[in-house]
Amino acid sequence: MTENETPEDRAFRAEVRDWLEANLSGDFAHARGLGGPGREHEAFEERLGWERHMAAAGWTCVGWPKEYGGRAASVEQQVIFNEEYALAGAPARVGHIGENLLGPTIIAFGTDAQRERFLPPIVRVEELWCQGYSEPNAGSDLANVQTRAALTGDGAQWRIDGQKVWTSLAVESDWCFAVCRTEPGSARHSGLSYLLVPMKQDGVDIRPIVQLTGTSEFNEVFFDDARTDAANIVGAPGEGWKIAMATLGFERGVATLGQQVGFRRELQAVIDLARRTGAIDDPLLRDRLTRAWMGLEIMRLNATRTMAGVAAGAPGPESSISKLVWGQWHRDLGELAMDVLGAAGLVADGEPYDLNDWQRLFLFSRSDTIYAGSNEIQRNIIAERVLGLPREPRP
Repeated sequence: MTENETPEDRAFRAEVRDWLEANLSGDFAHARGLGGPGREHEAFEERLGWERHMAAAGWTCVGWPKEYGGRAASVEQQVIFNEEYALAGAPARVGHIGENLLGPTIIAFGTDAQRERFLPPIVRVEELWCQGYSEPNAGSDLANVQTRAALTGDGAQWRIDGQKVWTSLAVESDWCFAVCRTEPGSARHSGLSYLLVPMKQDGVDIRPIVQLTGTSEFNEVFFDDARTDAANIVGAPGEGWKIAMATLGFERGVATLGQQVGFRRELQAVIDLARRTGAIDDPLLRDRLTRAWMGLEIMRLNATRTMAGVAAGAPGPESSISKLVWGQWHRDLGELAMDVLGAAGLVADGEPYDLNDWQRLFLFSRSDTIYAGSNEIQRNIIAERVLGLPREPRP
C-alpha cells in the first residue's frame, strides 16, 4: 500500500485481497504458485478452472470498460489488482493473451460486431487465444511476413496458407490473431492484414517445439487452406502492420503488470533461497539481489507510466522500453538464481530430465530477450521512433 492511495483505491485493494484470500482455498488452495515461465504446462486444467471462477466473480479484464464486461478499473487500480494477485501467490494466468493483447486491440480497432462476438468469451475465459506473428524468416523482422491470405471467389472467407513459429500456447488455443500478406506482390509493411483465425479446423496443424526445459510452450503452426470468415479482419485490408504494432504496445504496457505477478514471486523465492543457503552473506550476490529488487520496482513504475498513455488510446513506440527492460531483467534473474544455487544447480533432480524450478527459470529465461521482439529490435525502435536518431542503414 502506498501513502498516496485514495480512499477508493484503498477500498479496492481491500476488496481484491479479501476475495483472493477467501477463494484461494478449498478446491483452489493447491493452485497457489502454479504455472509460470517454463511451467506453462503445469496444472493447466486446474488453472483454467480457477480463472473461470475469477470470471464468474467479475475479476477478469478488470481494466476493460464496463460495457465490454470489465470493471473500468483505473490505472492505479489495475496496478493494485496485479500486486495483490502476486502477494496472494495466485496461479499464472491462462487467458493472458486474449485479455491483455487481443481484447484491447478489438476494443480500439474492431467493429461493433467483432466486439460483441469475441469480447464476452474472453471475459468468461471460454475461448483462449494465441498470437500468429513470427515466421521462420520473419521473427524480429516481422515485416518480412510471407503467410498469405486471399478472399475466396464468393468473398465469404479468407483462405490462409503459410507457417507461423514460436506460437505460445497454440495447442491450448481456440483462436489465433495472425498477420498475413493479403496483397500479392507487396513487401515489407504494406499489404499486410490482421486476421482472426479459428484453430480447431482441418487446415491448421500445430506441432509443439520441445524446449530446453523439456516442455513445449512454443509451437509451429501450419496453415494449409485454413479458412476464416471475411468479417474476421481487424481494421481494413492492408492495415495489418498498424494493428499489429498496437497489439505489441498493449503487450508491453498493461500486460507487463500481469507478467510481473510471476516475476515478483520468483524474485522473492530467490531471496528466500539465498537466505536458506547462506548465499546472501556473499556481498556480491547480496548486491545483485538488491539490484534485482530495484529493477523490478523500476519496471513497475515504467509499466504504470505506459498504462497512463494507453488510457488515452493505443500505445506508442515508448512501450518498447518495457519489453527491453523486462526481457533483460528476467534473464539476469535466471542467472542469479543459478549462482545462488552454486554447484547444486548443475545436477538435475532426477532422471531422465527432472528439472527444479530454478533450472527451468534459467533455461526458459534465455528466450526472454528474443521473443516478442529481440533486444536489438527494441533498441532500434526506441532510438529511431522515440529519440529521433537516424535510421539504421538498411539494404
